Amino acid sequence: MKGYYSRKLHSLLGVIPLSFFILEHLVTNFAAFEGGKDAFNEGVAFLNGLPLVLFMEMFLIWLPLLYHGVYGLYIAYQADSNVGSYKYERNWRYLFQRITGVLTFMFIIWHVYETRVQVALGNVTHEELGGVIHAAVMNPITFTLYLIGVISTAYHFSNGIWSFLVSWGITVGPRAQRVSSYVCMSLFVVVSVMFVLSLIAFRAVEFDTASAFIETFKSVLS
Repeated sequence: MKGYYSRKLHSLLGVIPLSFFILEHLVTNFAAFEGGKDAFNEGVAFLNGLPLVLFMEMFLIWLPLLYHGVYGLYIAYQADSNVGSYKYERNWRYLFQRITGVLTFMFIIWHVYETRVQVALGNVTHEELGGVIHAAVMNPITFTLYLIGVISTAYHFSNGIWSFLVSWGITVGPRAQRVSSYVCMSLFVVVSVMFVLSLIAFRAVEFDTASAFIETFKSVLS
């Protein structure tokens, strides 16, 4: 019974704080794609200007994510996907959820250390965060790690919502679960594309001139 409630709490604290984390980063990072450095800095300034921002980050994002991540590692360690014997879609999704969970947890720790922690230590200002990310993604190795990290995060988030709806009895029948699967996988594609486009924006030759690069990229897309 204790394990049952622990897993329920793990599920709940995955959807809620990860949703805040994804929303926060989509708002700020995608601003770099839409408007370059100035738009990104405005987004960062807006978020950091919210009342009780440290309290909200600590209790709505970091502590819940810490529980979700640590307990998720324990679940992943115990996991038995059975994909070798039963190649069902749900088995593969279960396996990918565990793999992306580990990757997402490591990526978030790394990303937060390189950005939020460095700001807290006084090594970087909020205005310099764009340059920090720009320097990171200009390195082919760290750019690849960022790609793996953001796509893993997007999948773990989106498929996690689908699993949450099933495990909490919100989508009960096969049709409801199938429809929610389409919705959640569409969400995965949208979030992944937005994050990848944000990385492209940060990979501009100079982050100061990202707007010109982005306008050219948008014209190609259209």
